[in-house]
Amino acid sequence: MIMNRLTTLEDLFMEELKDLYHAENQLVKALPKMAKKVSSPKLREAIEQHLEETKTHVNRLEEAFTRLGKPIKSRRCKAMHGLLAEGQEMLSASAEPAVKDAGIISAAQRVEHYEIAGYGCLRTYASLLGHEDIAALMNQTLEEEKNADETLTAIAENEINPQATASPVH
Repeated sequence: MIMNRLTTLEDLFMEELKDLYHAENQLVKALPKMAKKVSSPKLREAIEQHLEETKTHVNRLEEAFTRLGKPIKSRRCKAMHGLLAEGQEMLSASAEPAVKDAGIISAAQRVEHYEIAGYGCLRTYASLLGHEDIAALMNQTLEEEKNADETLTAIAENEINPQATASPVH
């Protein structure tokens, strides 16, 4: 679907809200599949925790639409679709467990970085447009996305990547 004509920052803000709403809903479906495929209990727990946060992110976006007096709508997020398709390839790959977990973390961090960029922009746009209540909601989500990324980095650096390094060489 082609974006509506963007005349104002408010138009762009609404399109970005719709995009992230679709992205988060895609993640709600994808994260349980990811959690089932990892071998590390710590990584599984982090993914399951982020799934619960992601459901909250969906609710916050719905709250933003409501506060703006706009219908809750999504616009197909092609970027998230692509990121999740690449992640699915990793889930389906034949690999040593730690190597697969390292690849899953890599795919998950790409998703987090996309979301960090999106929520950072939404927060800024909301603030510039005088929607300080929505800016606060978006900032809350932004901080949770950053924390999820940091958690994944810590698990990778302290557990998974060292294990993957020790995996047999073919």
